[in-house]
Amino acid sequence: MINYLQNIDIKMLNMINKKFHYRILDKIMPLVTALGNGGIVWLAISIYLMGSENHRTEGYMVLVSIVIAAVIGEGIIKHLIKRTRPFVNMLECKLLISKPITYSFPSGHTASSFAAAGIFAAYGSKYSVLMLILASLIAFSRIYLSVHYPTDVLMGIILGLICSRIAILLFHSKIISCLGLYSY
Repeated sequence: MINYLQNIDIKMLNMINKKFHYRILDKIMPLVTALGNGGIVWLAISIYLMGSENHRTEGYMVLVSIVIAAVIGEGIIKHLIKRTRPFVNMLECKLLISKPITYSFPSGHTASSFAAAGIFAAYGSKYSVLMLILASLIAFSRIYLSVHYPTDVLMGIILGLICSRIAILLFHSKIISCLGLYSY
């Protein structure tokens, strides 16, 4: 089963490399992916929201969700699975960014992006569509740039959405209010 999924991943990645590579995207995708480096765009958005009296809760939730995604994805799953990146196995991949040094599965950029976007979507924010588009662009950039397989990104989406749900549940539980961090 794992070999079957690996073959699908390689075929999809090859198809994207052959059919969807354009000079303009070769310039844009490294910039898009840089927005997700270290969750920087999501950290900036959460800090901005935390400074707003009307959206402080969402800011804290975004921050908590991306931290949970980082701990589970980067700290645990990547070290259990230890999947090498596509450019290691597929020598025909042309890298447009520097080589990431961590493992491939799941995509941390994608997990943090969908953890944040999941908070916006859950609360019906007028920016939720924009955040989901940005998260999707960051996720696609990881495949486009040959630093992740499609299943790495798919798992990143799932993990991110689960982490946004965990953050929401934490904020609606008594745990957060008992810690004195927040009361709903």
